[in-house]
Amino acid sequence: MILLARTTPIEEVKKPSEGLSLFFIDFDRAAPGLDLRKIKKMGGRSVDANEVFFDEYRIPADSLIGNEGEGFKIVLHGMNAERCLLAGEALGLGYIALEKAAKYAKERVVFGRPIGQNQAIAHPLAAAYMSLEAAKLATYHATKLYDESRNDSAITQQSVGVACNSAKYLAAEAAFAACERAVLTLGGMGYAQEYHVERYLRECFVPRIAPVSREMIMNFISEKALGLPRSY
Repeated sequence: MILLARTTPIEEVKKPSEGLSLFFIDFDRAAPGLDLRKIKKMGGRSVDANEVFFDEYRIPADSLIGNEGEGFKIVLHGMNAERCLLAGEALGLGYIALEKAAKYAKERVVFGRPIGQNQAIAHPLAAAYMSLEAAKLATYHATKLYDESRNDSAITQQSVGVACNSAKYLAAEAAFAACERAVLTLGGMGYAQEYHVERYLRECFVPRIAPVSREMIMNFISEKALGLPRSY
C-alpha cells in the first residue's frame, strides 16, 4: 500500500501540504492496528475500494519514499500521469460503447429499415464519435508533453498540468456522452444487462470523478491557463 501520512504536526509547518511523508508498506489485512471496511460501489468491481483505519499501526522507517515531509510533492508529480491514465480509460469506455451502439443501430430493423438509417439515431452517434476523436488527440498531446518534460526544461510543469487536466476533462465528458448515447440508442435493451452498455455508463462515472473533479479542473484551467484569480 502507498500511504501518505502526516509526520510533522500541522502547527509546525507553514502550509497544510507540508510535513506529509509517503510510505510503501506491506499490505497485510490481518496486521494489528489495521482495519479495512469494504465500500460497495456501482461499478469498478474488479478493484476493491476500502475505508482504512489505523490504530497504533507501526511501519519500518525504511518504507519511506523520498524525503521525510515531502510526500505531497511526490504525489503531485504523479497526478499528471494519473490524469492521462484516466483519460485513456475513459476513451476506451466511450469507443466500446459507441461500437456496440453502431452495431445495434445497423442490425435493429424497424418499419423495414435499420434504425441507424434515421438521422435522429445516426447524428448523435456521429457527434459522440467526433468528441471522442478530439479528446483522443488532446490525450496524445498531454502524454507526449508529459514524457518530453522529463528531458526538456523548457516545458513547464504548469503547461503539462494544463494539458493533462484538459485531456482528462475532455475524455471523461466525451466518454460519458458516448455511453449515454449508447444506452439511448438501444432503447429499452440499453437498460438491460445483455448488451453491457448500461455497465459502460456506470463505469464512465469514475473518470469524471477521479482523480480530480470536473469543477477542480475548471478552477485549475481558469487560474493556470487564463490567469484568473484563484477561487479556492
